[in-house]
Amino acid sequence: MRVLGTVIALALVSACSPQIPDSAAGVEFDNSPQAQRAREAALAEGTSVSGDPLIPPGVMSSETIAPGASQQMPLTAGSSSTDDAADIAQATAAALSAASGNAAGAVAPDTANPGLSDENDFSAVTARRSIQEDAALIERNKASYQQVQPTPLPARNGAATPNIVAYALGTSNPVGNRVYSRSGFNLEAKARRNCAKYPSPDQAQIAFLAAGGPERDRHGLDPDGDGYACGWDPAPFRVVGN
Repeated sequence: MRVLGTVIALALVSACSPQIPDSAAGVEFDNSPQAQRAREAALAEGTSVSGDPLIPPGVMSSETIAPGASQQMPLTAGSSSTDDAADIAQATAAALSAASGNAAGAVAPDTANPGLSDENDFSAVTARRSIQEDAALIERNKASYQQVQPTPLPARNGAATPNIVAYALGTSNPVGNRVYSRSGFNLEAKARRNCAKYPSPDQAQIAFLAAGGPERDRHGLDPDGDGYACGWDPAPFRVVGN
């Protein structure tokens, strides 16, 4: 009797307790087992839950496109490369066309310059005048030809300077051959310092002759006594004179 009472009490407690919801069902979502089975059946039959036929992925016909809408195929890498190659070819053709146009429009050199004579060109001369006219022109040129007679050189203005050309032609001793006596100490060193004051051996020779040379060497320019100051060489003048 005691066992029967316990069983009845458990049955009453079980009947009065609230029903535990299914943990697999989400809030506000229709994921009940019945809905899940309906979706699986629809997929197996090729229809949607609403009854419309399903369209396989990647398949589309013109009947399913709305009026006024155009079907555009996606661009691929091959089509992009083709467009780039076409653009490059078009740009190259335009550049070549511009280059050829510039070359064709280049200005040719003017050969009709009046400052250039074409009297030695037989075809040009015969186009302008006949042989008889050309002969008459030559005779007129001969008649007007005048030969200018030489005139004396103009005299130099200012103080007269020694003529080193005449001095070179009037001497015969070679460079370094002593002809005139020189006295003093350190003549070579003094001559180097003194010669550095002149821009060229010709200028030093002129100053040397103007100061009483070659007999006297007041500026210390001819230490060896050959009559030539600061290494001046009369040989080039002698070659021209001879």
